[in-house]
Amino acid sequence: MSNIVLSCAGLTKSYRQGGTDIQVLAQLELQVTAGEQVAIVGQSGAGKSTLLNMLGGLDVPSQGRVELAGQPLSDLNANQRAKLRNQHLGFVYQFHHLLGEFSAAENVAMPLLIGGAGKAAALSKATEYLSQVGLENRVSHRPSQLSGGERQRVAIARALVSEPDCVLLDEPTGNLDGKTAASIQSLLNTLSTEHKTAFIVVTHDLTLAKTMDRVLELRDGQLHSL
Repeated sequence: MSNIVLSCAGLTKSYRQGGTDIQVLAQLELQVTAGEQVAIVGQSGAGKSTLLNMLGGLDVPSQGRVELAGQPLSDLNANQRAKLRNQHLGFVYQFHHLLGEFSAAENVAMPLLIGGAGKAAALSKATEYLSQVGLENRVSHRPSQLSGGERQRVAIARALVSEPDCVLLDEPTGNLDGKTAASIQSLLNTLSTEHKTAFIVVTHDLTLAKTMDRVLELRDGQLHSL
């Protein structure tokens, strides 16, 4: 059985702008295995966030295919893609996107509740994952009561609580000071080892990138090993 959790083949994305086709991704290839940590770097405007949106099924490629957990996303309708994402994929963004009116535990529990879990079970598991990211004393705190690093840890716990095969992270340390960024970096390494979760991290933080198993540069629409 293949241990590839996320892959794409011939991935191409073009946009129409001012009567001209702008190609962002060009026949891009990628395979990520269980527990692997992959950093994607590149200049601003190279298409890194576009690539993450393609890999997460949030946008549709012009050509090519993306497979998540062995399932081609192009074979699924919008509801089916959403269900597959909920079961197999987690997301962490530069801005944590936590819901201000809910506690840390309630924010982390959201993917489980959306997936149909009971509230008590979802909150219990959310509390467990908050403990794993070092926030066992912040379970009932709302985002406004947390530091930037703590909010990002809540976002990471939320991405992991459904035990996905892969987590996509877009500039996860972009708004953090050096010390806090280093703690997030260490946390990702630990969680990848413990949960065998694959991480694909888009980042300008070369210190973070160098801790990953592979560093790829997105250039001219394709990925190049560094």
